Amino acid sequence: MTEIRVFPLSCVVQSYSWGKVGLESEVARLVASSDPLAHIQPDQPYAELWMGAHPRGDAIIRDNRIPQKTLGQWIAANPACLGAKVKDAFQGHLPFLFKVLSVNTALSIQAHPNKELAEKLHAQFPEHYPDANHKPEMAIALTPFEGLCGFRPVEEIVSFLQSVPELRALIGEVAAEQLERSGSDDPRGVSAALRVCFTRLMKSEKKFFVDQLNMLVKRISQEAAEGKDTSGSNGDLLLRLHSQYPGDIGCFTIYFLNLVRLEPGEAMFLGANEPHAYLHGDCVECMACSDNTVRAGLTPKFIDVLTLCEMLNYTPAPSSSKIFPATQSQLDPSIYLYDPPVPDFAIMRIEIPASIKLYLISAVDSASILLVIQGTAVGTSTAAASEMTLRRGSVLFISANESISLHLSSPDGMLLFRACCLL
Repeated sequence: MTEIRVFPLSCVVQSYSWGKVGLESEVARLVASSDPLAHIQPDQPYAELWMGAHPRGDAIIRDNRIPQKTLGQWIAANPACLGAKVKDAFQGHLPFLFKVLSVNTALSIQAHPNKELAEKLHAQFPEHYPDANHKPEMAIALTPFEGLCGFRPVEEIVSFLQSVPELRALIGEVAAEQLERSGSDDPRGVSAALRVCFTRLMKSEKKFFVDQLNMLVKRISQEAAEGKDTSGSNGDLLLRLHSQYPGDIGCFTIYFLNLVRLEPGEAMFLGANEPHAYLHGDCVECMACSDNTVRAGLTPKFIDVLTLCEMLNYTPAPSSSKIFPATQSQLDPSIYLYDPPVPDFAIMRIEIPASIKLYLISAVDSASILLVIQGTAVGTSTAAASEMTLRRGSVLFISANESISLHLSSPDGMLLFRACCLL
């Protein structure tokens, strides 16, 4: 009997409160499409689909000829499936976690620690920082997607300091003037001034910042009602975040962080210590296999303002610089590769045109996880015991150095995403 090394997965859904609800959620639509027996609750949030072997959401193997129940158990028993280099580099563990996110309300203002800080936080506060790994991550938009990411250019922040008196009051005149005076010829001085301003904001006394926020919201609501342009105070976004998280210090971070808008297929990469918050939309996301998040606003969860303000990367840059480019493969024009500057993961977007009826998902020297977003096909592989039906929402685990032939049956081609580790 063939040793089965390619098989379908049933993946864990996380119903965090910020997720889109019922069939408005791409996560829920993918689950419903891949499993006709799935019952989608119309009032429940379907926030994340976890495709991987993370202990908090280990995928179930959908092949009853395999003795192990979950992907994590199977990889532990068959570590060679990772590929020799990956197995050695990551001590026999799948180094990435692949996800789909459906964001309805903002996620917390957060950053992820580098390895050194993660080890320290995990040792000191394991209840808040569950592992010792870093967590670089990449999001690729499936629908128009919005997020806050990285510090804005200083001139944009200074402009807000001058047009939003409530913001200036929280930061204080001395710190505001220091940022206004910092010159672009002294990047270290700029970062230092930015750090002081942002830390003063995030450490404001609760009663003081709630009063200032209420004044700001009232002022902008009145201006909007009078038909005035509130873009100089980032009015639309402020009112939206305040309606989601009233009285939250995170509402003020819109004056410091870039608003990044991604069209489907566009990506952003979030390295260690990069402040960010997803705001709205659907995306696929890949990250190092960790759940370490340092939060400081727009959240009911544990917040750790001191650690966040200490660790952040205070390098200002325009929002356009946050969009991470994909490169089209020279060997296969259907593949667009997103290869971030970390070893843990890479993502391929595979767009198979309608004219192609037979397509080979080629072997790579790494375990990979394949997600179908659009289209239908029958998949065959020498490492699978039988034919596999692939449709929207199907997820397959592919061991290193195994390939799959797809016999396409959909008139519109296919759209797939494949996460792997390209060492």
